[in-house]
Amino acid sequence: MSELTATASCTAYAAVVEASGEVVSQGLLVVRVAWLAGLAGDLTARLIAARWNAADLDALESGVGLDGRVLPSKGWMAVRRLGWGVGPAAGVHVCDRVMRCAQEQAARLLRLALHRRRLVAAIVATWPENAGARTGAEWDALRALLPDGVSAADIRNRTRQIRTYLDEQEVFPADLTDLEETPNVAAQIVLAAADRQLLTLQRTGSHTARLRVRLPLVESPASAKDWAWHALPVALPPTVPPQAALRTPTLRVAKGRVRVDLPFQTPIGFAPATGHVIGSGFDWGLNTLLTGVTGQLADGRVISDGRPFAYDASGICAKLHRLRAEREHLAAKHRHMEELLAGITLADSRYVALSTACQALGVEHERLCARIRHVNKALAWSAARWAVDQ
Repeated sequence: MSELTATASCTAYAAVVEASGEVVSQGLLVVRVAWLAGLAGDLTARLIAARWNAADLDALESGVGLDGRVLPSKGWMAVRRLGWGVGPAAGVHVCDRVMRCAQEQAARLLRLALHRRRLVAAIVATWPENAGARTGAEWDALRALLPDGVSAADIRNRTRQIRTYLDEQEVFPADLTDLEETPNVAAQIVLAAADRQLLTLQRTGSHTARLRVRLPLVESPASAKDWAWHALPVALPPTVPPQAALRTPTLRVAKGRVRVDLPFQTPIGFAPATGHVIGSGFDWGLNTLLTGVTGQLADGRVISDGRPFAYDASGICAKLHRLRAEREHLAAKHRHMEELLAGITLADSRYVALSTACQALGVEHERLCARIRHVNKALAWSAARWAVDQ
């Protein structure tokens, strides 16, 4: 057996304070979750700002802590083994588990920066004579230094970024820290680094779960008394099967609601090696929506003739491209109308006409978005049916 991991985005509409039984409305719950995310985000931002330099990135990339041991895979443990501590603001009480979550998010952002750093170093080291076009030998030299799995789009974007810096500063960037500002920290709290002292998660039914989490009662908690356990009932979408195992979520606030990004794992059984001799595999792509091939099991080996068969979606894809271009055009016009309205008063004779036109563009934009969603859903179902038919 293996496991398939996916994430479902759920919504928590209310909560109950366990100690007092107080029912927390959606608006108040949004505020308290935003306070928690703000406390963790502030710690993360200050930790990244303190370590956004070449020496500390070298230490993280070396994979060895101050004691000579290999850095663990868990980000918050790696940060602590490197001795990168950070504390809350003066007079603010934050428990160690919130510190863990902040350090975990900081470690993830810094490890992502290491990948970009290797790309920048490889491109600078093999900078072509003609920045507009690399020769075959220059491409070979660049590919030899790049990490595995780097796409042409990544190379193109980083090359443009370095060229812009070179045109402005007239020198190559010495490191990624010269090329980029400190990474932005998302307004969320990654609870994966926490344990039962900060949260618990329990499934209460086939489509319901109960999340217990400690939330601050004030924006700047001064002691442990300013924290309380909240029980959040969470409705699971139909995409989460009853047999799935729920994992630690991430909390964030979006559009006035508390979003619970809930990972779940579903057991997947292996196909038996006996009892069947013909199978098919499919790949989801961009240029060709679905590409498949058949294989035959013979003497423990899979043999294929190598002839692919493809799902032709060129017509509907062309329609989608046209609809998306029209949507972007309407969105640009709508933004322009809003800027014009912001620059005039209600007493202006043009205000009524501009306001009416702006509302009409907004309605048309929503209708176009709904049409695109409908076409996308129909395309996905058609491709899935074609795969099953094959």
